Amino acid sequence: MRINAIRAFRDRQTPMKQITFISVVAVALIACACTAPAPARVAGTTVAINSPLGLPPIPIPSDNPPTAESIELGRKLFFDVRLSADNTISCATCHDPQFSFTDGMKSAKGIQSQTGRRNTPTIVNSAFYPMLFLDGRAASLEQQAGGPMENPIEMGQPHEVTVAKIDKVSEYKEEFQKVFGLGPITIGKIEMALASFERTMVSGDSPFDRYLYKDDKTALSPEAIRGLAIFTDKKRGNCSTCHTIGETYALFTDGKFHNIGAGINSSGEMTDLGRFDQTKNEADKGAFRTPGLRNVALTAPYMHDGSLKTLKDVVDFYAGGGTSNPELDPEIGELKLSGRERADLVAFLESLTGKPAESRLRP
Repeated sequence: MRINAIRAFRDRQTPMKQITFISVVAVALIACACTAPAPARVAGTTVAINSPLGLPPIPIPSDNPPTAESIELGRKLFFDVRLSADNTISCATCHDPQFSFTDGMKSAKGIQSQTGRRNTPTIVNSAFYPMLFLDGRAASLEQQAGGPMENPIEMGQPHEVTVAKIDKVSEYKEEFQKVFGLGPITIGKIEMALASFERTMVSGDSPFDRYLYKDDKTALSPEAIRGLAIFTDKKRGNCSTCHTIGETYALFTDGKFHNIGAGINSSGEMTDLGRFDQTKNEADKGAFRTPGLRNVALTAPYMHDGSLKTLKDVVDFYAGGGTSNPELDPEIGELKLSGRERADLVAFLESLTGKPAESRLRP
């Protein structure tokens, strides 16, 4: 309707008026383009983030190359409670280095002691995920970083307020200029710095890695070796179908979304629709992203709702075939595992604890 009205007005004008009208429109468009903020660019020398044994090269976006300064700025922001509305919650509150960047609780707690509905996933090795959050609603670490800040039950602070608070800190002003050059602090720059820091949170070189990728046959216990065999056997554990192991590296995740029969209440109802909330695809009901298993022994409790307390509970859950529901993944089924085989699987999972990243250290 608006376009048709403009055309009708234009057609009623004389040639000279038409030229004037077009010129005015062109000037207005140029003015809008000039006032649009330019994309943030990282200044400084790019540094390499090396992957430990068992991991592939870390994916780095071309528009956010890491520098020593951007990583350090991200580290500082990660532990800063000023990113929350009441100055009590930082990123590290839920992603605590002491718990391999989780919080050790069934569900995350935000400002004013509000409780979320999902268990906090670790952000160790999150650089390798094609989609972030358990329901995949963010396509990059940069996009993910801004979500909790404005979520009303997490950090609960509008982005413009976050920017204004950080802008008042003279030390931050200097650091943002070192990283991005001259220009105002923006939420985009905050997200970029946080993402650069989070990409350094990688962990590998576990006993499993040394056993499989370094041919150190002494690295695993006999129990863990037997557990690995069950883990990769489609007829016994069938674990590696989703928690993948490659020839040269292992992410222990396919990056996809599956309904494994978790989070079903006593009435047979799903307590959380998971990926469906994003796609509205019926097949995605109750589906959540496959978590990586590195450092899994350090990140209890388990499942998207934090309903399982121990790795033994997790193995027993899978052995039982999950909870039946219409969208249950076809790969989920009852496993005929003895008590010793279940204990061996737990021993294998414990062998996935790797060397901690240097970024565990607080600023």
